Amino acid sequence: MKFYRPAFALSVISVAMLTAGCSSTANKAENSMPEKPASAAAAPSKEPVLYTGQEALNRMMGLALKWSRDAQPARLESVPTAETTGQNGKSTVWRGYFASPSRRSTKTVVCSGSRRPDAPPFGVSTEGSEGAYNADAANLAFLPLLVKTDTDKAFAVTLNHGGAAILKKDAQQPVIYVLLKDRKQNMPVWYVIYGTSETNRKAIGVINATTGAFVSAAK
Repeated sequence: MKFYRPAFALSVISVAMLTAGCSSTANKAENSMPEKPASAAAAPSKEPVLYTGQEALNRMMGLALKWSRDAQPARLESVPTAETTGQNGKSTVWRGYFASPSRRSTKTVVCSGSRRPDAPPFGVSTEGSEGAYNADAANLAFLPLLVKTDTDKAFAVTLNHGGAAILKKDAQQPVIYVLLKDRKQNMPVWYVIYGTSETNRKAIGVINATTGAFVSAAK
């Protein structure tokens, strides 16, 4: 595979149903049971919530636009956790970096479905103070409507370009995702990273986030 060395630009920003039928016997059994009080509330779920990249970005955009009406994403990344390998295109924690020309600053927004004590708060929240805004930050920003291919689809594409071979060797191989603007193509791309970080990796698959087309791969 052709070696591809993406420019992740970390320093620029400071630093995405199961139904079951009931038989008549089951219905009779339910009817024979005493009714529960209407005021009884179901216990809140303690299970983590997993989001695809597009789901997380959509949730973040609401808070980002409250921060600044012209906010645009400049980077989105999944955060590796023990709650999922990321092989399904999902993560419990996502972090997004947004740029605002009018405020001349950047802001970090986190979407967390984790309930672990060491994770960001459950839900969508801002993180840290506003960051510096410069030409590089402006050039990295992209329109969120250009993201038409989600991380589950991007991951599936990489399986046909070396990913399946990696998973055959390690079924628990961690996979993380980074969304950045490709300046040459002038559109966002997904970096599907087989590893725990951008440097600690076995391979990277680059997928056009608008068309879903495979762009390149790297070891």
